[in-house]
Order: sequence, then structure tokens, then C-alpha cells
Amino acid sequence: MAPEPDKTTPKRTQRTSGTARTAFVEEPDYFSEQSPLLATEERNRDQNEHGQAGLGEPDDSQTTKSIWYLILLTISIGGLQIAWSVELSNGSPYLLSLGLSKSIMALVWIAGPLTGTLVQPYVGMLSDTCRIPWGKRKPFMLGGAIATVLSLMFLAWTREIVAGVLGLFGSASDSNEVRVVTMVTAVVGIYVLDFAINTVQASIRAFIVDCAPAHQQEAANAMASRITGFGNIVGYVAGYIDLPRYCWFLGDTQFKILCAIASIALGTTIVLSTAIIKERDPRLDGPPPKNKISVLSFFFTIFKSIKRLPPQIKRVCQVQFFAWIGFFPLLFYTSSYIGEIYVEPYLRKNPNMTPEELDELYERATRVGTFALLINSVVSLLTNVFLPFFIAPTYDNQPITAEGPGETNAAPQLDEGEKPSFLDRLRIPGFTLKRAWFGSLVLFAGTTFSTPWVRSVEAATALIGLVGITWAMTLWAPWAIISAEISQRDALNRAKKARLAALGNPDAPDAADDEEEEQDDAGVILGIHNMAIAAPQIIATVVSSIIFRIWQKPRGTPGDHSIGFVLALGGVCVLASSFFVARIEDDNSESEKQIVDEEAPQTPEVRQVSNRPLRLHRTQSQARATLSRNKSFGGMEMH
Repeated sequence: MAPEPDKTTPKRTQRTSGTARTAFVEEPDYFSEQSPLLATEERNRDQNEHGQAGLGEPDDSQTTKSIWYLILLTISIGGLQIAWSVELSNGSPYLLSLGLSKSIMALVWIAGPLTGTLVQPYVGMLSDTCRIPWGKRKPFMLGGAIATVLSLMFLAWTREIVAGVLGLFGSASDSNEVRVVTMVTAVVGIYVLDFAINTVQASIRAFIVDCAPAHQQEAANAMASRITGFGNIVGYVAGYIDLPRYCWFLGDTQFKILCAIASIALGTTIVLSTAIIKERDPRLDGPPPKNKISVLSFFFTIFKSIKRLPPQIKRVCQVQFFAWIGFFPLLFYTSSYIGEIYVEPYLRKNPNMTPEELDELYERATRVGTFALLINSVVSLLTNVFLPFFIAPTYDNQPITAEGPGETNAAPQLDEGEKPSFLDRLRIPGFTLKRAWFGSLVLFAGTTFSTPWVRSVEAATALIGLVGITWAMTLWAPWAIISAEISQRDALNRAKKARLAALGNPDAPDAADDEEEEQDDAGVILGIHNMAIAAPQIIATVVSSIIFRIWQKPRGTPGDHSIGFVLALGGVCVLASSFFVARIEDDNSESEKQIVDEEAPQTPEVRQVSNRPLRLHRTQSQARATLSRNKSFGGMEMH
């Protein structure tokens, strides 16, 4: 076996100018990620001589991470999903129990998309400019989690709080005045809760992009979707169980106990993730912008950022815009849809129920509807667990070749004599993430078209369970594509800075910063992506409110199938979104092309030679990405 080369020995790098002249320069090997993570004394001294201490550090963020790292990185999104599941499954029945009509309730749920459209981009922009030493995402994760917990508990105890406060002024707890103020207060609580949840979600998604390596973004987002599915299951199982019977010490109603469980889960996972996962020091990115973010500058910046979105990310946003017109009704009205089917035979049998009997019947109906969401979550989780092994990891490619500047050897190295593993044999040729996403959208449309005519709880539950496949892909595919684009770009930019600094050009990092001035960080891009998710929900909310206004019947009246028509109309929009998926590139070829253009020599003769290994790189990179995924899921620790 050949002795291992000395990693401190300078390597000779071939540099080609525009006139095809070739020169060799002595270049310190600062870029091998197999070298120690802590800089040696010699390296620090060399960097100080160049005046660029810290810029020549190996990019530890690009080392291949183990499955346990990915779990701890994404576990906080599971706690957040439990909070979401409480709002999704029990929010509508809770508001209806307070006396809101379906049409007004539909307008109340505009809170989610409205705050998502404004809050997530704003939080992303603020976190991008944050320079706190322990991370630029963690402060927003912790602050948003605290606000979410307080909002959940306030919403759960709204009746008691309003009755207690107005009782000091002589109002009876069962008076019409108390009832109206309770409804208004609950609506305000929904808005505050959605504001807090969107803050947490924006920071968690950017946290995953920042901390996961570029070649593991697809794997990291697949793990996030699995944990999201697990959080859904926990939330919906809790919603299906008669909690006051077993957890009476957390509250005297189902909704109060659910809010308490969601608060505990969110707080625990956020603290665990932020305490263990080390975020890159944002001070290495330079000082924050001098101009403070005002309301006017916020909208102006977002408008410019939308115009300069990378083409691949822009296509994903177009798909999301149309798809979420159909997803929104399914998320918020499923439990009510199943519940209406459940109560109909009871209402026909006994049309003169007392208000107390109706409340008890609809509480049972809510649990039945929550069970349908539980089935949906189980199908979604199983899809997220097993489907990635059948899909080629096209967006986990590492775009920088072994000879490229700033190259890292973080990903597992290929062994030409190694036989394919069992997981390799599971992969279906031609079955890519893009095609799986397309098929899931078509499946959703075909399923929801039948919802207005379903009359049994079992059949409706089966339909809701089936679209769990679509939900699994929605939690995975768009995030994987966008995260891969952002992470690859950021890793390349950091590698360029490190190389220029190591070559002894003290002005190089400043020049690189000027070149990247028109590029947006992960927080802004993910915020714009969330705008593409949230804005169509406003459209869905308004349309739903109109349909409910026309076709809904009073509470306790049988034959109300208005929610089924809303779901079917949403299926039409989801079918339209599937056509936009076809425009998405099936790999990161655009990112590779950009890198080749930046790094390749300028003369045709040299470019023809230097581009030869890049034609082989895509296959090698995909194989290396598959190896990363397989070894991670094999439980191997890799740092």
C-alpha cells in the first residue's frame, strides 16, 4: 500500500490563462476535508501572513454526516409538525364550537397563508443578516418556539380567560357578549399562533440548508419529511384518543390537552436540535448590511429577489403556487369533511338533538376525522421511509470535480471493484424524484375528484389515506431541489474564497463579495418559496368561503357536502400544477454548467480538453451520492 501523502506539502496546481498559457503555482492544500478540522499552527501562521485568517479553513459543513446527525438536525421540524397537526385537525371544529359559521371560519384560515406570505420572507431576511456567534437561525428558532407555546396555551384557554376578564365587569359567562368576545379573541389567537409558527418554520428550513452538506441535501430533506410524518402521527394519534380520560391533569377538554402536548413536543425538540447541532459562525460571512430592513425596503428587496431567482427554483415555485390551491382545503377541512359524513346518519335518525347532544356527536366526529388524518400520515411516513431507496438521488450530486478548486473529499470515495449493495439494486432505472413528484400530483387530482360523491366514512378515509403519498412527496421533492441548489452554490462560493485567500491575494475575498452581491442567502430564497406556497392559500380560502356561503347548511342539518366540492375543485388546480413539474430539470445540470463556465479555461482548445472528465462526472457524482445515502442509512458514523 502506498504511503499516505503529507497533507502539509504544497500541491502543484495547473492554471491556464485566456491565452492558453499553462503555469504551475505552489498552493497549500487547505481544501482537503480529510485533514484535521482544527487548523495547525503552521496553517494559522500562513493565513495570518496573508491577512485572511479563517478564510482558509476547511469547510467542515461539507463533510458527510451520519444518520444521527441528520436526525438531530431535522428533529425540531417534527415538534413543529405536532403543533401544526393540532391546529389542522382540531382548529376548525374548535372554531365551529365557538359559534363561527363555515364561511367566516374559511376567512379566518386566511391567517396562515397571509402570515406565511409576509412573515417567512421577513424572518428569512432578518436571519440572513444576523451575526450572533452561536448562529443566525437559532435565535429565531428559540424565540418563535416560545411565542408558539404561549399562543397555543392562550388559544386553548380562551373561553376561561375571556369569561374571567369580562366577569370582573359583571358579564355572565353564558351571555351573548362573552360569546362574541370569545370568538373574536380566538380569531386573534389563531393569527398570533400562525405568526409564531411561521417564524419557527422559516428558521428551521434555513437551518437545515445551512447545516447539511451540499451532497446530502436530498437525504436531509427526506429525513425531514420522515420526521414530519412521524410528528403528524403523534399529533393525530393524540387527537384520536379520548385524552381527558387519561391525561386529565393537562386540561379538562381534548383541545386543551392537545395544545399542552404540542407545546411540550415543540419545546423539547427545538432545545435538543439547537443545543447539539453546531451552526456555522455567521461572523465569517462578514459584517451585516448597514441599512436596516424597513417595511418599504423589505418589499423592494423581495421584488428584486424574485426576479433573480435561479431558473430551477423559479420552476419549483410555479408548481407550488398551483398545487397549494388544492392542498390547503385538504389540510384544514379533512376532519370536518369526514365528520360531516359521520354525523349524517345520526342527524337523519334524530333531527331534534339538543345542543349538548350535538356537541358530543361532533366531538366524536372530530376524532373520526382525525383518525383519517392519522391514516394519511401513516401512508405518508411509509412513503417517506421506503420510496427514497427506489429513487435515483439526482439532486444529491456534488458538482465540484476532484481536480476543481476548493474541492472537498467529504463524500465517500468510490471503489471501482466494489459490488452493488442491496440498496443499489432497489433503485428503479429512470425513476427520478421529479417523476415521482409528477405521479403523486396526478394521483391527488384523481382521488379528490371523487370526494363530493363519497357517502361512507370508510371510503372517505381510504381516499384521504391515499393522498398521503402526494403529501410525502410535497414534503420532500420541492425542498430537496431548492436546498440542493442553494447549498451547492454556497459551498462553491466558500471554496472560492478560501482558495483565493490561500493564494495570497488579500483583496480577493472583497472581490468575491462584490460578485456575490446579487445572490440571495437561504433565508430569503426559502421565504420566497414559502410565498409561492402561502399566496395561493389565500385564493383557496376566498374560493372556499364563497362555496360554503352558497352550499353550506346550518350545523346539525344533514346533507351538507360543500366541503367535498371544495376538495374536488382543489384537485383541478393540483392537476394543473403537474404540468409545470415537467419543466423542472431532472438533475442539477444547470448548477454544473454554471460551475464549468466559471472554472473552465477560456480558449476552445483547452476547454475541449478540460471538459472531458466533466462528462463522466455526473455518473460518478450520482454513484457517490448513492453511496452517501446507503452508508448513512446503514448507521455508519462518518464525520
